[in-house]
Amino acid sequence: MRHGKKFNHLSRQKSHRRAMLANMGTSLIMHKRINTTVAKAKALRVYIEPLLTKGKNDTTASRRMVFSYLQDKHAVSELFREVAPKIADRPGGYTRIIKTGFRKGDGAEMAMIELVDFNELYNPNDSGKKTRRSRRGGSKSAAAATTAKNEEE
Repeated sequence: MRHGKKFNHLSRQKSHRRAMLANMGTSLIMHKRINTTVAKAKALRVYIEPLLTKGKNDTTASRRMVFSYLQDKHAVSELFREVAPKIADRPGGYTRIIKTGFRKGDGAEMAMIELVDFNELYNPNDSGKKTRRSRRGGSKSAAAATTAKNEEE
C-alpha cells in the first residue's frame, strides 16, 4: 500500500531521478520553457518552485543551497540575476503546466512547463499593474436610479 507516499518516483532510482530533475530545472531556468511529459512536469514543479522561492533572497547561503540542487553555476546566476527580480512580488505559483497532446511514438501525454512571468503572450505589457476585479452586481448609477425612482413614488 502507498499510504503517505506523495511524490512520483518516475520509475527511476533516487540518484537518476535527482539528476534528471536537476537537469530539467536547469533547462527550465535557462530557457524559461521546456516540453516534457505531464508526469515529469508535475514532478519538476514540486522540485523547482522551492528553489525559485529561495532565489528571491539573494544571499550566499541561498545561492549555495540552490547550487546544491542544480549543480550548474550558470543556471544559479541566471536564477538570481534575471528570474528572481521578475518573480519578487509573486507569492508562489511560479510555473505553469500546459498540456499539449500525446507523443506519437508511445502515446505519452505531453506538456509544456514554463515560468509564468516570462510568457509575453499572457502578459505582454505587464508593468506591475494588477487587474481590478469587481463583483457582478450592476453599476452604482443603476442602483442610484432605482433608489431615486422609489423615492418619487
